[in-house]
Order: sequence, then structure tokens, then C-alpha cells
Amino acid sequence: MSEDELSEDGPFAASSEALAPSSTRAPASDTRAERYGSTPTARRTGRIIALAFGAAVVVVIGSWVVWAGLDGARSTVNTQDKAHTVVDDRRVDVTFVVGRDPGAAVTCAVEAQNEAHAVVGWKLVDVPASKQRDEQITTTVLTTEGAVTGLVDSCWLT
Repeated sequence: MSEDELSEDGPFAASSEALAPSSTRAPASDTRAERYGSTPTARRTGRIIALAFGAAVVVVIGSWVVWAGLDGARSTVNTQDKAHTVVDDRRVDVTFVVGRDPGAAVTCAVEAQNEAHAVVGWKLVDVPASKQRDEQITTTVLTTEGAVTGLVDSCWLT
């Protein structure tokens, strides 16, 4: 057996010879950059992802602003219930005012309700276009049982 094999550390004993630096070995800073992901390629990929995300946010916000701006230019319909008259157990007269831009036609859903606020009669009323902004309408709603009220449910441009 050789002297190395007989030493305490065996064949793995430390040598007094210094290791010569290898020309193929990368500097420690490059190795660390590769290990933790801060290589030039990784930084470039991160910038591209950040720019793409920023562009997507700008497109979404810009689209919303355009949509909201154009939506505000649309005509609106306003209604106000004025009166209701229970004629009998099968009919209710409903009077309401429709407000809309002159020249706009509107359709309204008018309903009659019983004491439990269940709908017992319902009718669509077409309001033709006119030069007036506000127009008062009276219509008769037929019911399936006695009603206690009549009102406009909703109106929309047609």
C-alpha cells in the first residue's frame, strides 16, 4: 500500500499542489447569473413580457374609454308613473309620461299587480315618434284577477 492509502484521509487526502485555473471555466459572476436567472437573455425576455403586458393594458383601457364615450351619446328613455285607476276586477287604466329625444319611437311594458305585488296583467305599448320630448300616455291593462296598482315596468327605444 502506498502512503496515500495509509493516511487518515485515504486516497482523498489533500494535496499540496494548487489547482491551476482552467481557461474553460466561466467566471463566478456568470455562473451565479445563470443559476439565478439574470442572464442577458432572461432580462430581455422579462422586458418583452413587461412591454406586452403594458400594451395589453393600454389597449383594454383605451377600448373601454371609446366604448363608454360612444355609449353616452345614445338616447335615453325616461318614464314617470302619473296615475292608475282600477276599473274593475279585469281592468286597470295606467297613465304615465314617456320622455325621450324628439323623433325617437319607444315601446313600454306596462303591468298591473295584485296585493301581493304579483303581476296579474301585462301589456306592451308602442309610442310612435313625435316632435315632443315628453308625452303622456293612458292605456288599459287587462288582468287575470283583481289588481291594486298599475305601473310602467320598463321602456326602450325601438
